[in-house]
Amino acid sequence: MNSEPPTWSLKIIGRIVEDGVDPDSAALQKQNSMFPKFTTYFKRVVISLEPRLYPDNPSIVWEQARSPVPQEGFEVKRKGDKEFTVSIRLEMNYSPEKFKLSPALTEVLGIEVETRPRIIAAIWHYVKARKLQNPNDPSIFACDPALRKVFGEEKMKFSTVSQKISQHLTPPQPVHLEHKIKLSGNNPSGSACYDVLVDVPLPLQKEMSAFLANTEKHKEIDACDEAICAAIKKIHEHRRRRAFFLGFSQSPVEFINALIASQSRDLKLVAGEASRNAEKERRADFYNQAWVEDAVIRYLNRKPPVGSDVPGST
Repeated sequence: MNSEPPTWSLKIIGRIVEDGVDPDSAALQKQNSMFPKFTTYFKRVVISLEPRLYPDNPSIVWEQARSPVPQEGFEVKRKGDKEFTVSIRLEMNYSPEKFKLSPALTEVLGIEVETRPRIIAAIWHYVKARKLQNPNDPSIFACDPALRKVFGEEKMKFSTVSQKISQHLTPPQPVHLEHKIKLSGNNPSGSACYDVLVDVPLPLQKEMSAFLANTEKHKEIDACDEAICAAIKKIHEHRRRRAFFLGFSQSPVEFINALIASQSRDLKLVAGEASRNAEKERRADFYNQAWVEDAVIRYLNRKPPVGSDVPGST
């Protein structure tokens, strides 16, 4: 005769199931080994039993902080032969941390749970899409009626958005499940499946494939950028040539004179003669200045090079 009291056990396990994939397929079984284990996705799990049946310890709590080693699931065993409904609360472990938006902010952005940086980015896109940015000071934006419900101000600075939205962010609601502990009938062991959305990190192999694909795309983008730069240079060259011939066709004489004057200035700059004025040098008044006599004496007193033919020499 078996004198041991009856017992029951509750197992909670989980695996990643992608959309459109048969959960019983062999490929999915192999793929699950690449993903983190079940407990990785939760920071706290609370299993609440019937207090009337288990008054001493009605709640079982698991915390990731106290059990850092990832596990495939949990198993709870208790003595008893009474059926009841157990409550399971799963607190998600989001990385990076996610927040639940207030109803007012959800109405503006159309999202319920998201990370703080993405919430701020969504507000930025909302402001840009509705042209609420101040044209004179881009760091300030006007608040439309929907934003006034959130921030309570007519205008705001972008730098204050992160602080202002804090009062509209709360921890996400945990996932609540209820499961009946069935202990009677021909097949007392019962199972139930629930779908819970989690953030799955990409496996290393997928990351590497994506990285290599992006590298090839970057090479293609660089080649396209070079082709675009070459095309832009050709466009500028053709535009310059068109302007040249258009100016010549409209007024040939004036165009040639202006071109010669421009090239003369360039030549003088190259020769270091930019300070000279050719027009003044053509007039007699230019040589009646006080410096001319001194310049002539200096010129005549210069020692001629050896072997040069100087007028008056013997």
